[in-house]
Amino acid sequence: MFRMSVLAAVFMLAVGSVSGCAQMQSMGLTDPLVSMLTSQLGVTSNQAMGGVGSMLTLGKEKLSGMDFTTLTKVIPGSETYMKTAQDLGAVTGPIGNTGGLQSAFSRLGMGSDMVGKFSGVLSDYVGKAGGEPAKQLLAAFLK
Repeated sequence: MFRMSVLAAVFMLAVGSVSGCAQMQSMGLTDPLVSMLTSQLGVTSNQAMGGVGSMLTLGKEKLSGMDFTTLTKVIPGSETYMKTAQDLGAVTGPIGNTGGLQSAFSRLGMGSDMVGKFSGVLSDYVGKAGGEPAKQLLAAFLK
């Protein structure tokens, strides 16, 4: 009886993990920001989500709570991006600065030049969704 319960629990955890991965992948396939990054920069959906999540993690560290909330309102799924960056191993602790951001991108299999490329695409996206004030918030911590 106990063995059956343990097996059932392991099975449920495995199904939940697969479901979570599928959920991440499906979000990446339908998310307009991820689509922009994958098509313009030739990165994978995981790299796109992990890169945005890494940038948002730095933003959370550098911006006031109110400014960060303002920024995340124009980037739907911000918490999911940040969680994905952690799940993929890009964010393993505080990012700190652009050097830490480059390290996070490296853990996603991208070169340091991709930070600037992501910044440009993300800045355009944020500017269209939230106007110049949101774009300036993004620029404030990506200097």
